[in-house]
Amino acid sequence: MLEDTSFAIRPIDQLDEKEVWQPLGDVQKIEGKKQIFAFTCENASGKIHFYRDDIVRITIDPFAQKYASVSPAVVAAPEKVTMHVQEVENGWELKTNALTVVIERRPFRITVYDREGKVLVRDVEPVRFQAKGRMRCAHALAPTDVVYGLGEKTGVLNKRGAVWKMWNTDVYAPHNLETDPLYQSHPYMMVLKDGHAHGVFFDHTYETTFDLRHESFYTFTSEGGALDYYVFAGPHPKDVLGQYTHLVGRMPLPPKWALGYHQSRYSYETEQEVRELIDTFRKKHIPLDAVYLDIHYMDEYRVFTFDQNRFPHPKSLVQYASEQGVRIVPIVDPGVKVDAEYDTYRDGVQKDYFCKYADGTLFKGDVWPGTSVFPDFLKKKVRKWWGEQHAFYTSIGIEGIWNDMNEPSVFNETKTMDDQVVHDGWKTHRQVHNIYGMMMTEATYNGLKKQLKGKRPFVLTRAGFSGIHRYAAVWTGDNRSFWEHLELSLPMCLNLGLSAVAFCGADVGGFAHDAHGGLLVRWTQVGAFFPYFRNHCAIGFARQEPWAFGETYEQMVKRYIELRYEWLPHLYTLCFEAYQTGVPMMRPLMLEYPDDAETWNISDQFMVGNEVMIAPVMRPHTFHRLVYFPKGRWIDYWTKEKFEGGRRYIVEAPLDRLPIFVKEGAMIARAEAKQSTSIADEQLTLYVYTMEEGISSYTLYDDDGTTFAYEKGEYVNMHIRATFSDDAVHFEIEREGAYKPPWQLHVVFVGDVPSTIVVNGERCIIDEATNTFVL
Repeated sequence: MLEDTSFAIRPIDQLDEKEVWQPLGDVQKIEGKKQIFAFTCENASGKIHFYRDDIVRITIDPFAQKYASVSPAVVAAPEKVTMHVQEVENGWELKTNALTVVIERRPFRITVYDREGKVLVRDVEPVRFQAKGRMRCAHALAPTDVVYGLGEKTGVLNKRGAVWKMWNTDVYAPHNLETDPLYQSHPYMMVLKDGHAHGVFFDHTYETTFDLRHESFYTFTSEGGALDYYVFAGPHPKDVLGQYTHLVGRMPLPPKWALGYHQSRYSYETEQEVRELIDTFRKKHIPLDAVYLDIHYMDEYRVFTFDQNRFPHPKSLVQYASEQGVRIVPIVDPGVKVDAEYDTYRDGVQKDYFCKYADGTLFKGDVWPGTSVFPDFLKKKVRKWWGEQHAFYTSIGIEGIWNDMNEPSVFNETKTMDDQVVHDGWKTHRQVHNIYGMMMTEATYNGLKKQLKGKRPFVLTRAGFSGIHRYAAVWTGDNRSFWEHLELSLPMCLNLGLSAVAFCGADVGGFAHDAHGGLLVRWTQVGAFFPYFRNHCAIGFARQEPWAFGETYEQMVKRYIELRYEWLPHLYTLCFEAYQTGVPMMRPLMLEYPDDAETWNISDQFMVGNEVMIAPVMRPHTFHRLVYFPKGRWIDYWTKEKFEGGRRYIVEAPLDRLPIFVKEGAMIARAEAKQSTSIADEQLTLYVYTMEEGISSYTLYDDDGTTFAYEKGEYVNMHIRATFSDDAVHFEIEREGAYKPPWQLHVVFVGDVPSTIVVNGERCIIDEATNTFVL
């Protein structure tokens, strides 16, 4: 039974718009062919296209394809869908096993229902447009509906109550709750309605706006292009992520070293300084996997160069770092210095590879090198050329690149290119601005992948669009060394994860302003459980390497960097889950407990997987905090104190303690701390949090950590199922995949040790000396 959608509301009229908006008018004709239904209105045409039973695409075009889509987001092809179509009063009903789309004839409106008849999307006013290409739709929202996603946005987890713009923008000024837009655009949102989730992806590359201020509806406005959006049926939030990432792709597995601790500064200015930095990490036995080179490594900021005075022997430096288990990651910006004697500039000009105005004049803008030109990454041959330039780095052993300033950022009043710049023929910059950085990053990733000959590349990017996760990790840009920015980093990364960007993080310690010991400790504690873990700070401010604030703080920071490496087997397993399903490593509580309304608006706690909860302290001189525990029984990682779910507790958190809680019955694989991921694990330990009665399961994943062999089955998935009852535990173990790991898996019980232990039908005896046994 479909929900009744009759009501009286005119939201567009309530918006006090002065512009003239035209309606689409009545439906004049509809034609169906297989799973595509084309319709014609008085002032527009469009299509309803079912990509799967649970994914439908809706396009409405009043502009006769004048503003055709150039989005690179969608990579999935439609699957075969069984349809049921019938004409109903004032329209048509299109039905699959998971979705029902009702088209109203007079005037044209659409309502999308799930399989239970619940409304997912409903036009509360006919879609309207303006002659210059603007379009707007208004969809119903209940006052209690919660909205997530929208990519990289400041504020709290729930995005209702504000207007959010999609326009990639370089923002150096301190980010706060009203700072919008930022560096990335993800015009996608997940709606949670009474515990049931659905998703909407507006696949628009123009500047777009989500207005979520209203109690009973939201609006989506595009500054250009036909209306083009997808609806995902859910009903679980993880289902929505699976549906969305089916459409836009999932992250590849990063190399293991990308999950280690990374150290950066704007800038480590000489080769000697980098060597001394690595030496200090090794002397102090602090783990480290990567060091970043910011813009000062270059010859007057020319990309694909090294300053011969500051970095006279880059190949030797990269080799030295590699011997210490450390990768060097240089920054590469899109701006190419205007210099007739500079090979990259001269080659690009001769091949007509840079962005131009319609009259053929090169667009020039000031960035770090001074007057610069910018590659037209919308052209496939330019992307190939740009990727080939990275042989300059890979030929000396570099395996990772950092893309910055790729919004693109320009030092002018608009902070970017002129709208009159055209790309790849006659695509205007306002049409493709939001995908410029993504196309640059695609070029970087594919160039590295080809040159590394089987090794996984690592790319970090500041700018992006929906689908960027296919090529790069993302960090949240130029934050500040403020406690408020530490707090902001949680919902920002959580919503990036809900927007398919599973591999993300924020600059630990803050980029600009002066950090201090207490802040660095608390931020490192959080960063140790973010997917991407990098400490980065700006020139002219206090240094914030782990030892920067004295021995006491250094030891605390060191302990949490070590903890990162201890937890790497678990984090890497969650990476594989993200690769397979789209579900991120770092998760809001609502993703695991959508039926618990208490979790819907929690922005200051997060899950690592489905059975570990982190509740960081993010206020100065604060050594306790209030924590909400979802259903179940939870165990303090440090003290082993137990907490009953469905309640709030005040927990103690001295400066050296990050509140970590593990659900009773959970199993977590950990390793010994080590100096870098280049050191193989000889032993992993499975910590089993015992319970009196019940069943739990865990999967431990591993592979070579370096190549793409995992795509061909060269991995191991160790599926572990534990059944607890009557002071006994029965383990069932299944191994999947062809990879032979170098480690043994030992088991340790946290809590009461069962008197009887059975593994695949055979009884096991615990080694009394180590209190462990081997699976």
